[in-house]
Amino acid sequence: MNKKILQTLQEITPLNQNAILAAQKYQSSLAMPPGSMGELLEIGAKLSGITGKLHNSLPKKRIVVLAADNGIVAEGVSSAPQSVTVSQAINMTKSLTGMSALAKHFGNEVQVVDVGIKYSYDCPQILNKNIRKGTNSFLNGPAMSREEAENAVLVGIELAKSAKSSGISVLGVGEMGIGNTTTSTAVLSVLTGLDAGEITGRGGCITDEMLLHKKEVIKKGIELNKPQKNDVIDVLSKVGGLDLAAMCGVFLGAAAEKLPVVIDGYISVVAALCAARICPNSARYFFSSHCSEEIGYKIAINELSLAPYLNLRMRLGEGSGCPLAFEIMDAACVIMNDMATFEQAKINDDYLSEIRNAPPMETIC
Repeated sequence: MNKKILQTLQEITPLNQNAILAAQKYQSSLAMPPGSMGELLEIGAKLSGITGKLHNSLPKKRIVVLAADNGIVAEGVSSAPQSVTVSQAINMTKSLTGMSALAKHFGNEVQVVDVGIKYSYDCPQILNKNIRKGTNSFLNGPAMSREEAENAVLVGIELAKSAKSSGISVLGVGEMGIGNTTTSTAVLSVLTGLDAGEITGRGGCITDEMLLHKKEVIKKGIELNKPQKNDVIDVLSKVGGLDLAAMCGVFLGAAAEKLPVVIDGYISVVAALCAARICPNSARYFFSSHCSEEIGYKIAINELSLAPYLNLRMRLGEGSGCPLAFEIMDAACVIMNDMATFEQAKINDDYLSEIRNAPPMETIC
């Protein structure tokens, strides 16, 4: 593996367990029944484990969108033309897409990065890190070379490092690339050993006939290229995409920089799984957002031992779940920073002693 990637992996450390325990102890002093703020408490403690601080805030948020074209579109697996990739990448810089409209509303930064857009464009607001003009169809051999896949991962790592140096407090990871549900499913099938026919979804609304064809294309691509399950870079280079590889790099880079990083939907969660397979410790820095409607999403999120915070039947991609997750994470910080303790509220909490010392209750909802 590339030396710079290996160096990044060495910088990824476990979360600060002392800080997590301190946060949990403090949460038990808050004026409420034990654990009654649920997932918000877990998020607050996790943020403490990342930053090493009891009280945290997330004032500067950024969604990084990795844009690239996927050669597998030539095999008829998508209902949208490949030109949509560049059109929507440009629209993101104008706050005209679903994700970017939400980001603008909530005051989040959006950084659109070209790692492999096929068509030419004139948009200075897109950061040009183009590695090649789209990948190959993986029915004709590997989607790209191993070096190109590693270079895409490195782009993602550098984007995370740049975010940290510019004062970003939390990152979200999105994408724009027609055909990337096909590449994501191929990668997920290899990493999990699950049959592609059972985990392939409709992506951007394809017909039943196209869905059957999409399943066959993925199966044939895997059979042809024989990607090695235990070598994530090999999998990405043979049946993945430049967007997926760069997103994987953002997840790894964020973990190395001790930046909390939010998973969006299906493509994003597969990229996060790639990062976790390369470096298991990196997954400790990941936060979920919403439950994607794609079949493979649940498989990948379970592989990461995470659960989505929201189920809004969303399946847009782009990073559209990230602005919503940011608000939930802000709420977790509010609980830690602004909620009164029993002492501050002048409430005697002795009545909770028996409850606190009792074994954990089963979840009933």
